[in-house]
Amino acid sequence: MLLFLSLFISIIGNTQTSAENFDCLKIDNQGLLKQSFTSFEKDLFAHYKFNNDTIKTYRTFLTEVYNLSINLRKLPSQNSIRLARIYKQKATDRNSLWVLLSQYDEEMVASEENTTIKTDTDKEEVLTFNYRGGFIQCLKNNSTSESFKDIIDMLEYDGNVSPSLIAQKLHDLPTEEFNSYEVKSFIAFDIYYSILLVIEKAFK
Repeated sequence: MLLFLSLFISIIGNTQTSAENFDCLKIDNQGLLKQSFTSFEKDLFAHYKFNNDTIKTYRTFLTEVYNLSINLRKLPSQNSIRLARIYKQKATDRNSLWVLLSQYDEEMVASEENTTIKTDTDKEEVLTFNYRGGFIQCLKNNSTSESFKDIIDMLEYDGNVSPSLIAQKLHDLPTEEFNSYEVKSFIAFDIYYSILLVIEKAFK
């Protein structure tokens, strides 16, 4: 009887852990998120060469981003550039991972003032990560780090924050919070691919 009870508690505990640690990369049924994260990590570990030291690798990357010393000629692979271009093509869809900054800002104004959203098509549009979208909300809801959630809350309100400032805030998270799947996924997309969307024209 005790053996059965112990087994039952163990199964329940594993079920709860699985539910709490849902893999947000799987919400994309085309597998693009998973491919992108894998490509990002390959680029990172190949460039910094710290073997399997994940924390040192990620924190070095973030340090170079917020110090503006990152070598963007050598870091990204052709595969990551290709994936960034796919995201860029999809950015006109309000449900995509990146959206037009003008729409993002105006949606906030519209929600506060009940005004109609307008877009100025004469200007070159700037893209911002969709902090109110399903993917980022999944990362936020599955994270146990209140500091990480505070960062997302800030970005939900104002999406026009430089990657260098975001990188510094992420870098300073406590190690046990920093070394989580949600934070690393966020770094991959909001920092790395957001940068690649800007610089992809410099690559063939």
